[in-house]
Amino acid sequence: MAGSTPLWRTHTTVLLVAGFFVVLIALVVSYMITSFRPTIEARAASGIYSLWLADTEAARIQGLSGVESLAPNGGLLMHFPKDGLHAIWMKDMKIPLDIVWLDSNKKVIYIVTNAAPELSVSKTFVPTSPARYVVELPAGGVSNAAIKVGTEFEFTVKGEAV
Repeated sequence: MAGSTPLWRTHTTVLLVAGFFVVLIALVVSYMITSFRPTIEARAASGIYSLWLADTEAARIQGLSGVESLAPNGGLLMHFPKDGLHAIWMKDMKIPLDIVWLDSNKKVIYIVTNAAPELSVSKTFVPTSPARYVVELPAGGVSNAAIKVGTEFEFTVKGEAV
């Protein structure tokens, strides 16, 4: 069998190529899961926002921690399963935020503006009455859109009201 490739080398090559593709597919799926979050369009006063949706406990805990920047119309919508005094802190935050609490009718009930990342876990922000939703916007977003207590939010997903 002079000049022919031994059988084990062919099998080894096939296993290496298959392993490479499995690792590549795993990396792509991992990237997609961490980079592509579901989004909601939100309208309030004069503002229109594209918000990442955090509707699980893990997503709400993660929030915007570690996010380096937000588009002026970006942010996060936390949807809680029931009304409560849902506290927000600035753990691992890198940017200042405006935080808006909404009741179950999507009406603003409490606002904190310009919450600084330096506060980390030393300060917890809590609404004065039970809320169902929390919207986090880049600092200045509340004043730029003239959002105030009593303002109603409207959420849509691909043209359907939520």
